[in-house]
Amino acid sequence: MFGNDADFILSIHRTHAAELRAEAAVDRLARALPRRTARDWFSRRHHPRRTGDVRR
Repeated sequence: MFGNDADFILSIHRTHAAELRAEAAVDRLARALPRRTARDWFSRRHHPRRTGDVRR
């Protein structure tokens, strides 16, 4: 039905190109942001204490 419609083919091409550009932008942003580490200042690992333990 749309096999010879140049405008339709061009719109598909532009849509696909826009999707590829969006994916590339997401990848670039993900590489630019610093990775979260397991031992940040805010997310230091705290060992659970027993209620009977008292520090002196």
